[in-house]
Amino acid sequence: MSGPHRRRLWTGLALASIGLAFSLLGPRLAFALLGAQRTYAVDRVPAHDVAVVLGARVYPGGHPSGMLADRLRTGADLYHGGKVRVLLMTGDNSTVDYNEPDAMKRYAIGLGVPGEAVVVDYAGRRTYDSCYRARHIFQLRRAIVVTQRFHLDRALVLCNALGLDAVGVAADYQRPSGYDRASITYSSFREVPAALAALMDLLRLPPPILGEPLPIELPGSATGRAATPHAATPPAGLRLAGGPGHDQGRGCTGCGVR
Repeated sequence: MSGPHRRRLWTGLALASIGLAFSLLGPRLAFALLGAQRTYAVDRVPAHDVAVVLGARVYPGGHPSGMLADRLRTGADLYHGGKVRVLLMTGDNSTVDYNEPDAMKRYAIGLGVPGEAVVVDYAGRRTYDSCYRARHIFQLRRAIVVTQRFHLDRALVLCNALGLDAVGVAADYQRPSGYDRASITYSSFREVPAALAALMDLLRLPPPILGEPLPIELPGSATGRAATPHAATPPAGLRLAGGPGHDQGRGCTGCGVR
């Protein structure tokens, strides 16, 4: 191969590599820029009625993983600090023997959050699903989203794009020593393809598991009803659409993010 042809070949390969890298990294970088503008510390976040706490791995026996425990502690701090009145715990319960939302609720109650201030969503299998359902099932218009910093950018982009005016608080109390190193490394690198997948979801808008609308009613509201009628025991219609014991395929329950 002559010199000019070789140069053109290597130039083409270099440009193709740059294009591939940009297509993979572009969404992640864009999400990071967008998310940073809506991320606050616990004591500085504007007050909202509801915080959406995103689920993560729960171990056998109902003990939350380190990442999930941090999210729940952050949610409890928001509640005790007067930043929110209700915590929406959204996670995976797609098999009989795996239940993130109920484990999340128990842990929050153990941190001093009253049961009537906790609502559970049993069909939050993915971040996209949790955001979609927060807006369209639980009828939220504004909320604080709680998850780890590396995951928060994607969660905020998804929630806001799906119609939920969301700001975020990073739940990283135990970092860097409190999480399993392999788990944090995997979860961080996973955000690159996950951001691309989230962009595809926003272009396609696939409907998640739905059900009847269950608007969250704040404790002490004019109707006198607390938030928990929709929490511990979902109505039959919701149970069939992702409540306890639902037997459709599971999400990534072994990961810190989905």
